[in-house]
Amino acid sequence: MSREQQELLSRSALGVFRLNGQFLAVAEELARPAGLTAAWWQVLGAVLPGPLSVAGIARVMGITRQSVQRVADLLVGRALAEYRPNPAHRRAKLLAPTEEGRAAIARIGPGHAAFAGRLAAALGEDELAETVRVLERLAAVLDELGEPVTEP
Repeated sequence: MSREQQELLSRSALGVFRLNGQFLAVAEELARPAGLTAAWWQVLGAVLPGPLSVAGIARVMGITRQSVQRVADLLVGRALAEYRPNPAHRRAKLLAPTEEGRAAIARIGPGHAAFAGRLAAALGEDELAETVRVLERLAAVLDELGEPVTEP
């Protein structure tokens, strides 16, 4: 790896870390009026299309199973989600949103749409689309590469 490649990798990582913090702050603000946190919104959002196991949610979100389990248990405790039997695995239940959980997510919609509009106006719709394409491509390549190989 050349020095320039190392610098680009470092700048990419630092940029993504900063973006992560910025997106989490925005998500907290958007979720608060709906009585949710950013983490609750993330987990509920992962199961809106269909029930998933905690491990499945963790894989989709790229976070640990334990952190998803904590949030899932809180969501179930607050009747925003429920555990359902998993036909593919007796012990690994599926998490699904309740009607209350779906309603909470729906309350985020207007603020989310307004912020998306502001972001698209500030960045430009084409540049926003290109940014999303590049980030998705980067994530896919990192998945393909797997764990870093350290050289002695």
